[in-house]
Amino acid sequence: MQIKIQPMGAYQTNCYIVTVDGKDLIIDPGIDATQWVVNNVSNPVAILNTHGHFDHVWSNAAVKEALKIPIYCPEGDVFMLTDDPLGQGTPKSIPDHIIHGDQEVNIEGIKIKYRHFPGHTPGCSVIEIDDVWFSGDFLFQQSIGRWDFPSSSGEDMIKSLEKALTIEGDYTIYPGHGLSTTLKAEQKVIPFWIDQVRSTL
Repeated sequence: MQIKIQPMGAYQTNCYIVTVDGKDLIIDPGIDATQWVVNNVSNPVAILNTHGHFDHVWSNAAVKEALKIPIYCPEGDVFMLTDDPLGQGTPKSIPDHIIHGDQEVNIEGIKIKYRHFPGHTPGCSVIEIDDVWFSGDFLFQQSIGRWDFPSSSGEDMIKSLEKALTIEGDYTIYPGHGLSTTLKAEQKVIPFWIDQVRSTL
């Protein structure tokens, strides 16, 4: 697996190009991501969204049009792609494949597992490829995604963090913002964040 990363826009949202067996997956093409993506793929096969916030999906439609590839999005966040609920002027995009909860998909021979961790958004998910997690805005290095946005849920975030504590094995985590980390490292601080979220409910 080869991973290219480029922070995009004012929020420095990480856009990833993941190459497996010569095939390119684009994860979270954010603001002004299109040209960088086009310049750095040779065999693109899909766009994968971790969740629906505008800074992660802004270039969905443009990348889809440029490369003629499908969009995969978690079910709970489809409305964010089509309706621009935060009023940011996000270009509308239509997912070709809707992911339901914890679901495995096979894209041209690449096994991809969506792990559903709602809280930050209703559909917020980790994209697992081999021993790597693309965690969107669920887990960051020593931190977690906000749970105070419209459509966020502190109760769901607690359940998701508790679920993450039960997962065995280690994974390298590439988050939606900031530096990479590991699941083992983040499991050490998740109890602190559970307490932080609980204190706000």
